[in-house]
Amino acid sequence: MQPDGILETAVYADDLEAASTFYGAILGMPEVLRVPGRHVFFSCGSGMLLVFNPAATQTAGGDLPVPTHGATGQGHICFRVEADVLDAWIEKLTSKRVEIEADFRWPNGARSIYVRDPAGNSVEFAEPKLWGLPA
Repeated sequence: MQPDGILETAVYADDLEAASTFYGAILGMPEVLRVPGRHVFFSCGSGMLLVFNPAATQTAGGDLPVPTHGATGQGHICFRVEADVLDAWIEKLTSKRVEIEADFRWPNGARSIYVRDPAGNSVEFAEPKLWGLPA
């Protein structure tokens, strides 16, 4: 028995409004849930992206029995995109003044592009064959 996918992924950001603009307005991900000052959650394909304010999640509290969690420093997330839309993503991101930090092909031929979100997290867009997955 093993998990059949990743249900949610989390990154951490002190400025949830800036994160909301990046993931919602720029990347076009629908916002699902927001608790001001604590978190904002987005739908992403068949999963969820959770953006937490680490100052609010590293301490006990709240109504749910969820363990404390948080991270400091830059995290990483990689979005699955098809090879034929990577150039369109570059155009969209640069038109919104998001700098492309890297654009390259891996040894197996897969292509990735990298940008930074407002919190400094590394955000990658890569085709599925990066991990030998079907398109």
